[in-house]
This record gives sequence, structure tokens and C-alpha cells, in this order.
Amino acid sequence: MKRTKVKELFASQQTGSDVLVKGWVRTKRGNRNIIFIALNDGSTINNIQVVADALKFDDSLLKDITTGACIAVKGKLVKSQGQEQNVEISASLIELYGKSDALTYPLQKKGHSMEFLRENAHLRFRTNTFGAVFRIRHAIAYAIHKYFNDKGFYYLHTPIITGSDAEGAGEMFRVTTMDLINLPLNKDGSIDFSNDFFGKPTNLTVSGQLEGELGALALGEIYTFGPTFRAENSNTPRHLAEFWMIEPEMAFYDIDDNMDLAEDFVKYLIRYSVDNCREDLEFLNKMIDNGLLERLKFVQENKFERITYTQAVEILTSASKEWEYPVNWGKDLQAEHERYLVEVHYRKPVIITDYPRDIKAFYMKQNDDGKTVKAMDVLFPGIGEIIGGSQREEVYEKLLSRINELNMPQKDLWWYLETRKFGTAPHSGFGLGFERFVQFVTGMSNIRDVIPFPRTPKNAEF
Repeated sequence: MKRTKVKELFASQQTGSDVLVKGWVRTKRGNRNIIFIALNDGSTINNIQVVADALKFDDSLLKDITTGACIAVKGKLVKSQGQEQNVEISASLIELYGKSDALTYPLQKKGHSMEFLRENAHLRFRTNTFGAVFRIRHAIAYAIHKYFNDKGFYYLHTPIITGSDAEGAGEMFRVTTMDLINLPLNKDGSIDFSNDFFGKPTNLTVSGQLEGELGALALGEIYTFGPTFRAENSNTPRHLAEFWMIEPEMAFYDIDDNMDLAEDFVKYLIRYSVDNCREDLEFLNKMIDNGLLERLKFVQENKFERITYTQAVEILTSASKEWEYPVNWGKDLQAEHERYLVEVHYRKPVIITDYPRDIKAFYMKQNDDGKTVKAMDVLFPGIGEIIGGSQREEVYEKLLSRINELNMPQKDLWWYLETRKFGTAPHSGFGLGFERFVQFVTGMSNIRDVIPFPRTPKNAEF
């Protein structure tokens, strides 16, 4: 008999049919005559109840069916006698795949802290919370590909190993095959990378943007969706050393086109999540964040406010509020400032443009005022910045001047500069941190809880 997923059983409601279901035991209760088993196979947040006549099954088998055990159940799908679900399975055959030691199984029937579950990340998928989070994560990932595919974008795989630093921040992981105990040295004492695998210093990428621009300047509209890495020694709930980024790049888009796409994109992802993950979102709204569904509706239904950085500074400096981080023109905005603009002043998502050039990356289009660039940040309630992007500088001389001004090595960026020499074009793009967006949609407060295996300073378990 072919296995049927629990989600399909709840959807079919075809009582009286013989079914085979397989999964993990969440709970078992009962007496000498009847046993009730709550079984979950990961396809839905809901457990299906298995009812077994204790007199028809071997005592040793029933004894081994404890929380965490894996079993297969054949039986008849019948109308449930309980109120929580419409159908249940009347078991005729139970096969034990894998026992679970009831005394040592970490996920006992009680509340567990998120930190405890991170320490047991190999099992946390089996909890209701993390089952919901990772089903939603999957749905959003699928929606990203669907959105761009339906708009005619091409999915471009950019390199994970790179010889350039897209952000210019220098917080990168080195990639090497050299013997770290006996490093080859040049005469001046520096490391001789000519003996390394690639013959030059290489790192794990912090962004696929620069390579993405190359694709856009030939294919028109592309997007990347891949892992990125940052060696930032930060242990905050907002930072990971390994995370995923979505980075569309579009030829012939100006900053207004870029903002339009970003707003439409995130609204689409939220709408898809609400339409396809309703039960999981309702569970998280009840158990994790009781304002979650309202916040998703808030973003979906409001047109994003668009203001300049200068306007934002004027609003913040005139606000009757003491800031932990002082607000001055020329300084980057902090999360407290961003959330005030979204949650208090405008009460809707906000897109800020025209940031000071000195606090933004070298590749951003310079405005005529000589002080600002065509950058944009999309701000959400509860989280602050969720998208960062810009119109890219397409003028060779301006881009070269900015690279020299920041003392960035031309030898590592010659190929990027050449795209401005051979058929340059106006173009734009942005980056959306996947985990930060999943955080917003699920209501999880710590970014480590929306990625299966978080990588953070001093932590590379599992």
C-alpha cells in the first residue's frame, strides 16, 4: 500500500478507506484497553490521532511506542470522536521503525527555551514551532523563484569563492589549501599566495551583486539566490556568519523602477505565505507573536511611504524622543530610528532614498549634488531595514574615481569596470536578506531560529 501524508488525509476526508501513514510519535496515552497515539510526519502542523485496540497488539510493541519513536500505521480512516480534528485512524497494523528512549529523548512534553532547542538543532525540526518555521521558509523560497520566473528574470548562479570584496568591508572568510603551520612567505614576510590553490587570495563571498550586474548587462533582468558569508564577530539576534541573499539586478531600471519592484516583490512574498501557510502562521501568531498576522496584513495593504534621507533626519531630530544613538546628517540610521519612522511617524512601511555617499558602497549612482547617492533602504515594522539597494553608477570615470577614493584595488575589479567601458547602461538592483525576511514573516525574534543550522562566532555545530 502506498503511504499517504497526514496533510492529504486531513484534506481528503474520505472516511472508510484503508490508509498507510508513517511518522514520529508526539504523544501516547491510554489504558489497558485502548491506546491513543498522536502522529506527525512533517507535512502539516497538525497531528493525526491513531486509535489502537490494546488487546490486538503485542504489549512489548506498545511499550516501545514512546515520544520520538518512528512508526508505520495501517488502518481505516474513520470519523473522529474528538473535537480537535475530523478524522482519525483506527489501526489494524503498527510497525516500529525506530525506538526512542523515553527517559533521554530531549523533546519532552513541556516548554523548551529557544536556546535549548538551538543546542539540539538536530531534533528541533520535530517541534511544532520549528516545523512551522521551516515549512514557511520553504514556501517563501519557492515564491521567490516563482515571482522572478513569472516576470521573465533569469536565475544566475554567482560564485561562492571570490577574489573581490563587494562591500569593501573586509569582513570575509579566507579560502585556502595551504598548510597553515608552514605558510610560504615572500621576502618581505608577507604570505606568498602564488602557491595557493587559486594563485591569489580568495574568500567566501559577501554578495553576488557585482557578478549579477554582469549578467544583467547582457540578459536584461537576473536574480541571484544563494549563500553569503560575513566574518563579523557579532552575537546579536540579527547576525549570522552564513546566510542567504536574494539579489535582483536589472538593466534600464532607475531608482524609481527599483523601488517599485522591491515593494511589489515583498508584498507578493507575504501574500503567498499567507495564502499557502495559513495554519502554520496561525500557530505562530498564537504561540510566538500575537501581532504577527496583523503585521503581515499591515505591510501587504499599505502603500510604502517614500522619503529622502534628509527628510528622515529632519523628522527624527524634531521628534520629542531621546535616542540611544544621536541623529546627525551624515551618520547611518540605526534600527531605533528606522522603526520610529515606520511604526510611529508614518505607520506604514517606508523606503528611504538619497543617502550620504560617504556611508554607502562605491558602486552606487552619485547624485548631482555631489553629497548623496541613489541608494534605497526598505524599512519594515518590528525589524527596520529589510532591503538595501541602489541605482548603480554606470559612468566609468565616476566609478573609477570612487574606487580610487576608497583605496580599493583596481586589479581585483578590472572586469567590473570594463562593463562601463563596453556598452554601459543605466541599471539598478537590491538585496533582500532571506533569513531576515523569514524572521519577519514568522515572528521569530532571533535570526538563528529561521535557518536550519546557524553559523555564529564560536558555533559551527551540526
